[in-house]
Amino acid sequence: MKTMKAVVLRDIGNLEKLSYEDVGFPIVKSGEAVVCLKAAALNHRDWWIVQGLYAKIKVPVILGSDGAGEVVSVGDPKDEGFIGQQVVIHPSLSWGDNSRAQGKDFRILGMPDNGTLAEYVIVPVSNIFEKPGYLTDDEAAALPLGGLTAYRALFVQGKLQKNEVVLITGIGGGVATLAMLMALASGAKVMVTSGHEEKIQRAVKAGIAFGSNYNDEDSFKKLTAAAETYGGIDLIIDSAGGKGFGDLLALIKPGGRIVNFGATAGNPESLDLRKMFWKQITLQGSTMGTSDDFKNMIAFFRSHEIKPVIDKVFLLKDFAHAFQRMKDGIQFGKIILKP
Repeated sequence: MKTMKAVVLRDIGNLEKLSYEDVGFPIVKSGEAVVCLKAAALNHRDWWIVQGLYAKIKVPVILGSDGAGEVVSVGDPKDEGFIGQQVVIHPSLSWGDNSRAQGKDFRILGMPDNGTLAEYVIVPVSNIFEKPGYLTDDEAAALPLGGLTAYRALFVQGKLQKNEVVLITGIGGGVATLAMLMALASGAKVMVTSGHEEKIQRAVKAGIAFGSNYNDEDSFKKLTAAAETYGGIDLIIDSAGGKGFGDLLALIKPGGRIVNFGATAGNPESLDLRKMFWKQITLQGSTMGTSDDFKNMIAFFRSHEIKPVIDKVFLLKDFAHAFQRMKDGIQFGKIILKP
Protein backbone atom coordinates (compact mmCIF):
# COMPACT_ATOMS: atom_id res chain seq x y z
CA MET A 1 0.00 0.00 0.00
CA LYS A 2 1.28 3.45 -0.94
CA THR A 3 1.86 5.64 2.09
CA MET A 4 2.76 9.22 3.00
CA LYS A 5 4.04 11.05 6.07
CA ALA A 6 1.58 13.00 8.23
CA VAL A 7 1.08 14.46 11.70
CA VAL A 8 -1.75 12.43 13.23
CA LEU A 9 -3.77 13.17 16.38
CA ARG A 10 -4.63 9.81 17.96
CA ASP A 11 -6.33 11.14 21.09
CA ILE A 12 -6.92 14.48 22.80
CA GLY A 13 -4.94 15.84 25.72
CA ASN A 14 -1.47 17.18 24.88
CA LEU A 15 1.35 17.14 22.35
CA GLU A 16 2.22 13.55 23.25
CA LYS A 17 -1.02 12.52 21.52
CA LEU A 18 0.40 13.75 18.19
CA SER A 19 2.73 11.61 16.10
CA TYR A 20 4.64 11.87 12.83
CA GLU A 21 3.91 8.61 11.03
CA ASP A 22 3.17 6.75 7.82
CA VAL A 23 -0.48 6.77 6.77
CA GLY A 24 -2.33 5.47 3.73
CA PHE A 25 -2.14 7.61 0.62
CA PRO A 26 -5.43 9.50 0.06
CA ILE A 27 -7.88 8.01 -2.42
CA VAL A 28 -9.37 10.68 -4.64
CA LYS A 29 -13.05 10.72 -5.64
CA SER A 30 -14.98 12.55 -8.35
CA GLY A 31 -14.97 16.27 -7.74
CA GLU A 32 -11.80 16.11 -5.65
CA ALA A 33 -8.11 16.85 -6.18
CA VAL A 34 -4.92 15.60 -4.55
CA VAL A 35 -2.53 18.40 -3.65
CA CYS A 36 1.14 17.68 -3.02
CA LEU A 37 1.81 20.10 -0.19
CA LYS A 38 4.88 22.33 -0.33
CA ALA A 39 4.03 24.20 2.87
CA ALA A 40 1.39 24.23 5.59
CA ALA A 41 0.73 26.53 8.54
CA LEU A 42 -0.54 26.24 12.08
CA ASN A 43 -3.60 27.92 13.54
CA HIS A 44 -4.73 28.18 17.15
CA ARG A 45 -7.55 25.88 16.09
CA ASP A 46 -5.02 23.04 15.76
CA TRP A 47 -3.77 23.53 19.31
CA TRP A 48 -7.31 23.78 20.72
CA ILE A 49 -8.23 20.49 19.02
CA VAL A 50 -5.15 18.79 20.52
CA GLN A 51 -6.29 19.90 23.99
CA GLY A 52 -9.88 18.82 23.39
CA LEU A 53 -11.15 22.40 23.50
CA TYR A 54 -13.16 22.14 20.29
CA ALA A 55 -16.59 20.83 19.39
CA LYS A 56 -17.25 17.40 17.85
CA ILE A 57 -13.65 16.17 17.78
CA LYS A 58 -13.15 12.88 15.95
CA VAL A 59 -9.86 11.00 16.09
CA PRO A 60 -7.65 9.82 14.54
CA VAL A 61 -7.27 12.82 12.25
CA ILE A 62 -4.59 14.69 10.35
CA LEU A 63 -4.72 18.30 11.55
CA GLY A 64 -4.05 21.45 9.51
CA SER A 65 -6.27 23.91 7.64
CA ASP A 66 -3.64 25.95 5.77
CA GLY A 67 -1.72 24.71 2.77
CA ALA A 68 -0.18 25.49 -0.61
CA GLY A 69 1.18 23.10 -3.20
CA GLU A 70 0.76 21.45 -6.58
CA VAL A 71 -2.24 19.49 -7.88
CA VAL A 72 -0.99 16.01 -8.78
CA SER A 73 -4.21 14.13 -9.54
CA VAL A 74 -7.98 14.57 -9.78
CA GLY A 75 -10.94 12.26 -9.48
CA ASP A 76 -12.74 13.34 -12.64
CA PRO A 77 -11.26 13.53 -16.17
CA LYS A 78 -12.99 16.89 -16.74
CA ASP A 79 -10.77 18.39 -14.00
CA GLU A 80 -7.45 17.23 -15.46
CA GLY A 81 -6.62 20.82 -16.41
CA PHE A 82 -5.87 21.46 -12.74
CA ILE A 83 -3.01 18.95 -12.71
CA GLY A 84 0.32 20.74 -12.37
CA GLN A 85 -1.21 23.98 -11.10
CA GLN A 86 0.34 25.75 -8.11
CA VAL A 87 -2.52 26.35 -5.71
CA VAL A 88 -3.58 27.63 -2.31
CA ILE A 89 -6.33 25.76 -0.46
CA HIS A 90 -9.60 27.30 0.70
CA PRO A 91 -10.32 25.60 4.07
CA SER A 92 -14.10 26.24 4.37
CA LEU A 93 -15.95 23.06 3.35
CA SER A 94 -19.68 22.94 2.48
CA TRP A 95 -20.47 26.51 3.56
CA GLY A 96 -24.00 26.37 2.16
CA ASP A 97 -26.21 28.77 0.19
CA ASN A 98 -26.52 31.60 2.73
CA SER A 99 -23.63 34.04 2.44
CA ARG A 100 -24.59 35.57 5.80
CA ALA A 101 -23.88 32.38 7.79
CA GLN A 102 -22.60 28.83 7.31
CA GLY A 103 -25.04 25.93 6.98
CA LYS A 104 -25.42 22.78 9.08
CA ASP A 105 -22.95 20.80 6.95
CA PHE A 106 -20.18 23.39 7.26
CA ARG A 107 -16.81 22.18 8.51
CA ILE A 108 -13.20 23.30 8.38
CA LEU A 109 -10.40 21.34 6.73
CA GLY A 110 -8.30 19.53 9.32
CA MET A 111 -11.09 18.05 11.49
CA PRO A 112 -13.12 15.99 10.86
CA ASP A 113 -11.66 15.88 7.30
CA ASN A 114 -7.94 15.09 7.15
CA GLY A 115 -5.92 18.28 6.77
CA THR A 116 -2.66 19.76 5.57
CA LEU A 117 -0.06 18.59 8.10
CA ALA A 118 0.95 15.91 5.64
CA GLU A 119 2.74 15.34 2.35
CA TYR A 120 -0.56 15.22 0.45
CA VAL A 121 -4.15 16.29 1.07
CA ILE A 122 -7.47 15.70 -0.70
CA VAL A 123 -9.79 18.70 -1.15
CA PRO A 124 -12.77 19.48 -3.38
CA VAL A 125 -11.73 20.95 -6.73
CA SER A 126 -13.89 23.96 -5.85
CA ASN A 127 -11.55 24.66 -2.90
CA ILE A 128 -8.33 25.14 -4.86
CA PHE A 129 -7.31 28.58 -6.07
CA GLU A 130 -4.35 29.70 -8.13
CA LYS A 131 -1.40 30.72 -5.96
CA PRO A 132 -0.43 34.38 -6.42
CA GLY A 133 2.81 34.29 -8.36
CA TYR A 134 4.60 36.87 -6.21
CA LEU A 135 4.24 34.73 -3.06
CA THR A 136 6.58 31.94 -1.99
CA ASP A 137 5.06 28.60 -1.01
CA ASP A 138 5.56 29.49 2.66
CA GLU A 139 3.83 32.86 2.24
CA ALA A 140 0.93 31.33 0.32
CA ALA A 141 0.45 28.68 3.00
CA ALA A 142 0.16 31.46 5.59
CA LEU A 143 -2.96 32.88 3.94
CA PRO A 144 -5.95 30.50 3.99
CA LEU A 145 -7.69 30.34 7.37
CA GLY A 146 -6.21 33.50 8.85
CA GLY A 147 -6.51 35.58 5.71
CA LEU A 148 -10.09 34.46 5.11
CA THR A 149 -11.12 35.11 8.72
CA ALA A 150 -9.46 38.53 8.76
CA TYR A 151 -10.87 39.58 5.38
CA ARG A 152 -14.46 38.70 6.31
CA ALA A 153 -14.14 40.35 9.73
CA LEU A 154 -12.67 43.56 8.29
CA PHE A 155 -14.55 44.09 5.06
CA VAL A 156 -17.64 41.87 4.91
CA GLN A 157 -18.82 42.06 8.51
CA GLY A 158 -16.87 45.14 9.64
CA LYS A 159 -17.35 47.18 6.44
CA LEU A 160 -14.02 48.95 6.92
CA GLN A 161 -13.54 52.02 4.72
CA LYS A 162 -10.48 54.05 3.73
CA ASN A 163 -9.39 56.60 6.37
CA GLU A 164 -11.40 54.93 9.14
CA VAL A 165 -9.75 54.01 12.44
CA VAL A 166 -9.62 50.31 13.30
CA LEU A 167 -8.40 48.69 16.52
CA ILE A 168 -7.10 45.10 16.24
CA THR A 169 -6.65 43.26 19.54
CA GLY A 170 -3.99 40.63 20.20
CA ILE A 171 -1.51 41.59 17.49
CA GLY A 172 1.03 38.88 16.73
CA GLY A 173 -1.44 36.08 16.16
CA GLY A 174 -1.93 34.92 12.59
CA VAL A 175 -5.39 36.40 11.98
CA ALA A 176 -4.63 39.67 13.77
CA THR A 177 -1.37 40.18 11.86
CA LEU A 178 -3.01 39.47 8.50
CA ALA A 179 -5.86 41.84 9.46
CA MET A 180 -3.30 44.52 10.27
CA LEU A 181 -1.64 44.17 6.85
CA MET A 182 -4.96 44.32 4.99
CA ALA A 183 -6.26 47.26 7.03
CA LEU A 184 -3.07 49.22 6.35
CA ALA A 185 -3.27 48.40 2.65
CA SER A 186 -6.88 49.64 2.56
CA GLY A 187 -5.82 53.08 3.78
CA ALA A 188 -7.23 52.75 7.29
CA LYS A 189 -5.51 54.08 10.40
CA VAL A 190 -4.63 51.05 12.53
CA MET A 191 -4.29 50.70 16.30
CA VAL A 192 -3.36 47.44 18.06
CA THR A 193 -3.10 45.86 21.49
CA SER A 194 -0.81 43.13 22.80
CA GLY A 195 0.66 41.89 26.06
CA HIS A 196 4.15 41.81 24.50
CA GLU A 197 6.00 45.06 23.91
CA GLU A 198 8.17 43.55 21.18
CA LYS A 199 5.06 42.61 19.18
CA ILE A 200 3.77 46.17 19.45
CA GLN A 201 7.10 47.50 18.20
CA ARG A 202 7.01 45.17 15.21
CA ALA A 203 3.52 46.44 14.42
CA VAL A 204 4.77 50.03 14.69
CA LYS A 205 7.49 49.21 12.15
CA ALA A 206 4.78 47.82 9.86
CA GLY A 207 3.03 51.21 9.90
CA ILE A 208 0.39 51.23 12.64
CA ALA A 209 -0.60 54.52 14.28
CA PHE A 210 -0.60 53.37 17.92
CA GLY A 211 -0.02 50.27 20.01
CA SER A 212 -1.06 49.58 23.60
CA ASN A 213 0.31 46.97 26.00
CA TYR A 214 -2.74 45.75 27.91
CA ASN A 215 -0.53 44.65 30.81
CA ASP A 216 0.28 48.29 31.62
CA GLU A 217 -1.83 49.82 34.40
CA ASP A 218 -2.67 52.90 32.33
CA SER A 219 -3.18 51.00 29.07
CA PHE A 220 -6.87 51.83 28.75
CA LYS A 221 -6.30 55.50 29.51
CA LYS A 222 -3.56 55.78 26.86
CA LEU A 223 -5.63 53.89 24.30
CA THR A 224 -8.60 56.16 24.94
CA ALA A 225 -6.48 59.30 24.60
CA ALA A 226 -4.90 58.06 21.37
CA ALA A 227 -8.29 57.16 19.93
CA GLU A 228 -9.56 60.68 20.66
CA THR A 229 -6.66 62.23 18.75
CA TYR A 230 -7.70 60.23 15.68
CA GLY A 231 -11.37 61.15 15.97
CA GLY A 232 -12.47 57.92 17.65
CA ILE A 233 -12.41 54.24 16.72
CA ASP A 234 -14.78 53.24 13.92
CA LEU A 235 -14.18 49.48 14.02
CA ILE A 236 -12.76 46.99 16.54
CA ILE A 237 -11.66 43.50 15.48
CA ASP A 238 -11.46 41.21 18.50
CA SER A 239 -10.81 37.51 19.07
CA ALA A 240 -10.30 37.45 22.83
CA GLY A 241 -13.58 38.30 24.52
CA GLY A 242 -13.04 37.82 28.26
CA LYS A 243 -13.32 40.37 31.02
CA GLY A 244 -11.82 43.12 28.86
CA PHE A 245 -14.54 42.87 26.23
CA GLY A 246 -16.74 45.36 28.07
CA ASP A 247 -14.02 48.00 27.71
CA LEU A 248 -14.47 47.86 23.94
CA LEU A 249 -17.94 49.36 24.33
CA ALA A 250 -16.34 52.35 26.02
CA LEU A 251 -13.60 52.64 23.41
CA ILE A 252 -15.73 52.50 20.27
CA LYS A 253 -17.17 55.79 19.02
CA PRO A 254 -20.95 56.30 18.71
CA GLY A 255 -22.22 54.36 15.69
CA GLY A 256 -19.10 52.19 15.64
CA ARG A 257 -18.82 48.47 14.89
CA ILE A 258 -17.28 45.65 16.93
CA VAL A 259 -16.56 42.36 15.13
CA ASN A 260 -15.65 39.32 17.21
CA PHE A 261 -14.36 36.01 15.81
CA GLY A 262 -13.10 34.24 18.93
CA ALA A 263 -13.14 33.92 22.71
CA THR A 264 -9.60 32.93 23.68
CA ALA A 265 -10.05 34.73 27.02
CA GLY A 266 -13.51 33.24 27.59
CA ASN A 267 -16.91 34.87 27.68
CA PRO A 268 -17.32 38.50 28.84
CA GLU A 269 -18.12 38.87 32.52
CA SER A 270 -20.72 41.51 31.68
CA LEU A 271 -22.06 43.51 28.76
CA ASP A 272 -23.40 47.03 29.29
CA LEU A 273 -26.47 46.99 27.07
CA ARG A 274 -27.36 50.59 27.99
CA LYS A 275 -24.02 51.76 26.66
CA MET A 276 -24.45 49.60 23.59
CA PHE A 277 -27.89 50.89 22.57
CA TRP A 278 -27.25 54.51 23.57
CA LYS A 279 -24.08 54.66 21.46
CA GLN A 280 -25.84 52.67 18.70
CA ILE A 281 -23.01 50.17 18.51
CA THR A 282 -23.12 47.27 16.06
CA LEU A 283 -21.88 44.02 17.62
CA GLN A 284 -21.18 41.46 14.89
CA GLY A 285 -19.97 37.88 15.02
CA SER A 286 -17.80 36.38 12.27
CA THR A 287 -16.49 32.91 11.42
CA MET A 288 -14.29 31.91 8.47
CA GLY A 289 -15.94 32.85 5.14
CA THR A 290 -17.47 31.85 1.82
CA SER A 291 -15.72 30.90 -1.42
CA ASP A 292 -16.40 34.43 -2.68
CA ASP A 293 -14.79 35.84 0.47
CA PHE A 294 -11.75 33.63 -0.13
CA LYS A 295 -11.53 34.64 -3.80
CA ASN A 296 -11.80 38.32 -2.86
CA MET A 297 -9.20 37.93 -0.12
CA ILE A 298 -6.70 36.39 -2.55
CA ALA A 299 -7.46 39.17 -5.06
CA PHE A 300 -6.91 41.81 -2.37
CA PHE A 301 -3.51 40.37 -1.45
CA ARG A 302 -2.57 40.09 -5.11
CA SER A 303 -3.64 43.63 -6.05
CA HIS A 304 -1.71 45.16 -3.14
CA GLU A 305 1.13 42.62 -3.31
CA ILE A 306 0.88 42.07 0.44
CA LYS A 307 3.33 39.55 1.89
CA PRO A 308 2.17 37.69 5.00
CA VAL A 309 4.46 37.82 8.02
CA ILE A 310 6.23 34.49 8.56
CA ASP A 311 7.19 33.88 12.17
CA LYS A 312 9.26 30.70 11.87
CA VAL A 313 9.58 27.70 9.54
CA PHE A 314 9.81 24.10 10.81
CA LEU A 315 10.09 20.75 9.08
CA LEU A 316 6.90 18.73 9.41
CA LYS A 317 8.74 16.07 11.41
CA ASP A 318 9.59 18.79 13.96
CA PHE A 319 5.90 19.58 14.50
CA ALA A 320 6.24 19.42 18.30
CA HIS A 321 8.52 22.48 18.32
CA ALA A 322 6.05 24.36 16.12
CA PHE A 323 3.11 23.53 18.39
CA GLN A 324 5.14 24.46 21.47
CA ARG A 325 5.91 27.87 19.98
CA MET A 326 2.20 28.46 19.41
CA LYS A 327 1.40 27.22 22.91
CA ASP A 328 3.92 29.68 24.37
CA GLY A 329 2.29 32.55 22.46
CA ILE A 330 5.56 34.10 21.35
CA GLN A 331 4.96 34.08 17.59
CA PHE A 332 4.46 37.17 15.43
CA GLY A 333 2.81 36.05 12.22
CA LYS A 334 2.36 32.53 10.93
CA ILE A 335 4.20 29.37 11.92
CA ILE A 336 5.03 27.30 8.83
CA LEU A 337 5.66 23.55 8.48
CA LYS A 338 7.26 21.99 5.40
CA PRO A 339 7.03 18.29 4.44
